[in-house]
Amino acid sequence: MTVRLADIAAQAGVSEATVSRVLNGRPGVAATTRQSVLAALDVLGYERPVRLRRRSEGLVGLITPELENPIFPALAQVIGQALTRQGYTPVLATQTPGGSTEDELTEMLVDRGVAGIIFVSGLHADTTADTQRYDQLRAQGVPFVLVDGFSPKVQAPFISPDDRAATHLAVTHLVSLGHTGIGLALGPKRFVPVQRKIEGFVRAVQDQLGLTAEDIHARLVQHSLYTLEGGQAAAAALMDRGCTAIVCASDMMALGAIRAARQRGLEVPGDVSVVGFDDSPLIAFTDPPLTTVRKPVPAMGQAAVRTLLEEIGGTPAPHSEFVFMPELVVRGSTASVPPTGSSGPTGTRTPGPGDRKNRKA
Repeated sequence: MTVRLADIAAQAGVSEATVSRVLNGRPGVAATTRQSVLAALDVLGYERPVRLRRRSEGLVGLITPELENPIFPALAQVIGQALTRQGYTPVLATQTPGGSTEDELTEMLVDRGVAGIIFVSGLHADTTADTQRYDQLRAQGVPFVLVDGFSPKVQAPFISPDDRAATHLAVTHLVSLGHTGIGLALGPKRFVPVQRKIEGFVRAVQDQLGLTAEDIHARLVQHSLYTLEGGQAAAAALMDRGCTAIVCASDMMALGAIRAARQRGLEVPGDVSVVGFDDSPLIAFTDPPLTTVRKPVPAMGQAAVRTLLEEIGGTPAPHSEFVFMPELVVRGSTASVPPTGSSGPTGTRTPGPGDRKNRKA
């Protein structure tokens, strides 16, 4: 393929002369401008000249859960791109049910001489898991960073979203719409992000609706699986208890909650409001577009890479947790509380199709 300087210059927003200097490896070009030209080459599908191909600094492992939840590929992409820009080659290792375990993947990466490892939503997030595996990894001299989850027993840098703030944002939004029957659907209780989301939810409902912690835990919190089917089951249980709004711990669960409402002949958001968490790719294009709490994936991914490279470079990052603030994104799955239906967490019934017909009459 013939390289056209004009195309590259237009894509990069620089002159053809600048493109020529970059392609020929000549000095006098700012680092940011040089990077823009190289990015333009990649976007237009041109192969970089051999002299411009950066020699790999080494391999960096990235261990993630299954990739069916789109938030994990999104995070992997951010981390992979950030590593590549720094001259490292990312090696993605994915856990799947019945497949390799986190320990097996870690051993495989260490055997291949990786310079470091980034763990996403791994066993460090499970409060019942043995943390000695991370002590052993550090003893081997392998730098690592842990994303999503925290353990005071592990001496390593952690990167997390503010899960407490996430549920607080969701509850505040729903209360502003008049909802008093607000449920929380999330995964197994043993995971740190789940526990933190519950803490934020309970505090927000206590402060804004005046309910007791005991009542909130008993009636408004429902554990399930982090899947569409799990969200569907949890939402069904919460609607049985009179909830007119459901906060979900993932976008996948939120889609399940919408399905549960529709199976009962209810409309979202006409009868039931649903809030997700993550703001996964394409979630803005669901029916209805999902209101969700956006996980700061770009900032978290870049911070994970930056922190790991500091460790690799001999400047260990503080063995503490870097917490990133999420953002509420309001779309079409939330609306004002239905004028008829459940009276809140102490209500005796869930709104039904007849309520919707009466409102339209």
